[in-house]
Amino acid sequence: MQDDFASLFAFNRWANAKMLDACRKLTPEQYVAEPVPGWSSVRSTVVHIAVVTELWLRGLENDPDDSIPTEAEVATIDDAERLLERAYQRFDRLLPTLTPERLTTLVTYRRRGHTATLPPWAVLRQVVNHTTYHRGQVASKLKRFGIVQPETDFVLWCFEHIPQQK
Repeated sequence: MQDDFASLFAFNRWANAKMLDACRKLTPEQYVAEPVPGWSSVRSTVVHIAVVTELWLRGLENDPDDSIPTEAEVATIDDAERLLERAYQRFDRLLPTLTPERLTTLVTYRRRGHTATLPPWAVLRQVVNHTTYHRGQVASKLKRFGIVQPETDFVLWCFEHIPQQK
């Protein structure tokens, strides 16, 4: 199962990098603008992806840090990329410790008045699923600005990373 999580997070990194590259085609004004009245900005969604990824992985590391950077503190695409990289480094530290027993042992997470008890395998899948959902939102927002986001389907990552028979 550890290999499964290594693959899922490798896919997530790959897809997020493609998303961030597409976001770099926006002007700074577009990055912070509502693409449609009432829709949050691309920046808001990208920051949300980065912050939530970091928070869930902090929980798996038993890191008591409850601070959350504001959107203003993650003002640029490069800032969001740095926050995601910090989260990826957390995952890289966790991966060798993810034994079958640890993956199934319930952990109670407490953040900002919320409590959840889940096994780490569920949290790790949630991180990837949550990010995939919000990358789709970013793609829709980019389209409103005339920017096509590259395809980030899991199977496309597989085609690139798993040798194909000819």
